[in-house]
Amino acid sequence: MPIVPLRHAHAHNDYEHKRALLDALDQGFCSVESDVFLVKGELRVGHTIFQLRAERTLESLYLKPLRERVKQNGGKVYKDGPVFWLLVDVKTEAKSTYQALDKVLSGYTDMLSFVKDGKFHEKAITVVVSGNRAKDDLAAQAVRFAGLDGRAADLDSAEPAHLMPWISESWPAHFRWRDHGPMPDEERTKLLAFVRKAHQHGRLVRFWAAPERAELWKELLAANVDLINTDQLVELKTFLLSKSGSPKK
Repeated sequence: MPIVPLRHAHAHNDYEHKRALLDALDQGFCSVESDVFLVKGELRVGHTIFQLRAERTLESLYLKPLRERVKQNGGKVYKDGPVFWLLVDVKTEAKSTYQALDKVLSGYTDMLSFVKDGKFHEKAITVVVSGNRAKDDLAAQAVRFAGLDGRAADLDSAEPAHLMPWISESWPAHFRWRDHGPMPDEERTKLLAFVRKAHQHGRLVRFWAAPERAELWKELLAANVDLINTDQLVELKTFLLSKSGSPKK
């Protein structure tokens, strides 16, 4: 059965699955998340420093296999598919880690979206930096291969969408509803306003720490939330394929 690219599907802490990246690709996910620590000049992948291994780097788990995939599929992660997102969650000091990340990303110019002199050029994969973000360093670059993951405080920001393409927030920090019973009208109104404001500035929306249940996923889709955060790859794929008429961005 051919893989259907799922624009709304974001693999949270993707590296914790049995096969980092590959399990998400098999399910059609168009966005994956990797936590990185700068250790001895390398960007090692893991949730905590105790999980880090020398052989598990951002390049070995993500960039190199994605490059092979893009070559095989005529310049896309999925043949004739949408842009693919790589969220890099920085766990070590922002400035030094970003310098290392920028150096690594500059070796993958054949497949990474980039900004040159304020103009965005989309390619197969767009990188977004989260966690400890070196905002000033990114913004000052004439050429860069990543954007920033914004927060609710950035909803009214005038920063261009190519510098801040996403707004990510904790669901419990903004909403009390946990999908027990109907979503309260005031919560739905708040969600719609949040998404509308982000979209007005050309930014995608993602919430983390939301209950991973179909009732909540339905509300996220109905509100045009762009990326649904999950650890349950198969379950979200099944849900999204069952909602083939859901809004697309």
